[in-house]
Formats: sequence, C-alpha cells, structure tokens
Amino acid sequence: MSAVQFRTRTKICGLTRAGDAHAAVQAGADAVGLVFYPPSPRAVDVAQARAVIAAVPAFVTVTALFVNPSADEVQKVLDSVRIDLIQFHGDEEDDFCSQFNRPYIKAVRVRQASDVVASCVRFPGALAILLDSYKPGVPGGTGESFDWSLVPAEFSKPIILAGGLNPGNVAQAIRQVRPFAVDVSGGVEASKGIKDHGKVNEFIKEVFRADQ
Repeated sequence: MSAVQFRTRTKICGLTRAGDAHAAVQAGADAVGLVFYPPSPRAVDVAQARAVIAAVPAFVTVTALFVNPSADEVQKVLDSVRIDLIQFHGDEEDDFCSQFNRPYIKAVRVRQASDVVASCVRFPGALAILLDSYKPGVPGGTGESFDWSLVPAEFSKPIILAGGLNPGNVAQAIRQVRPFAVDVSGGVEASKGIKDHGKVNEFIKEVFRADQ
C-alpha cells in the first residue's frame, strides 16, 4: 500500500469582502483570515466580518487576527462573529492567548533560526507557529519574504509559512521548507484588502502543484 500524500494547507488572509471570501473558498482555500487590527489597511469591524464570513461554508476555518489586543477586544469579536481559530501577531504570551476557549496560532517574526525553536517552547498552547518576515515596527503583512533556510528541518509544532509569498514563489517555498500550511495576503491582492481572484486561483494551484 502506498503512503498517503501530504497536502499543504492554504490560508487566504486579510479578506474584507464577501466576494473575495467566496473566490478563496471556490479556489480551494482551507482557511480565511480576518484582520481585527485597526492600523492595518485590511482591518475589518464586526459588521464587515459578519458579511465576509456569510460566504464561508462549513469545513473552512475562519481565523481572527489580533495584534496586542486587550482581552475585552478579543472577547467582543468572539461573542459577535463566527471565529474558529485565533491568530496572535503581537507580543502576547501563551497565558493570554490560551484564555479564550478557542484554538490559537502564534506568529513569530524570524530573524534567526533560534527564533523558531524558542517559539515552540514559549507557546506550548499554540496549535501551530506562523513564521513571518521581520521588519522593525511592523507586526506583519510586510510583503517581504525571509531567508527560508533559517527554518529548521525538524520542529516540535506544525509550521505555517508566511511573509512575501505569491503565486511565483510559493511552490519553491513549500519544496524547501515543507510547512504544514502557507498563509498569503498581499501576494494575491489587486490593492490592499482587495483580492485578485486570478492570483488567488493561481496561488492555490501552485500549492497543489508543489505537493505532487
């Protein structure tokens, strides 16, 4: 009996429109992301978030992204919107991230290989560690990739690769890093917060191709 082929999962983040969510789902996305961080050009409020996820069916994970929020800010969103997974992108610690009765993933901005190893220890409650590019003063969404060779060949938690991914480089990234999942926002946009449906389709096709 042949071994089961592993499939890299895909998350399309920074959605602001229901039509973009529908396009991501139709293309084969496993998860979608909503940004609850007002300084971001991709930020949504509760009303916008509800409209977006109305286009997201069962079995597609709805992720809420926060950056150094208060507990009350997180809870307000959870009480108002269907959220399956929380993504923390700031300086939050494991105790804070674990208090909301939702699974969570923790974003780490990579400067050196030890960042990846240390994050798996610092965040025992995280379902996965998301690796993003480091840029001083910017919590994520830089549109820049980092040196993928900094990712260890073995790690104790699933790795989600982010930072500067696009249809042109995601297959190479998957073959080099072999992450559990990839996360894209700016690399499939027509403008900030507005997805290019053709790029979304091409990105997910390239993920599928890399797994062959």
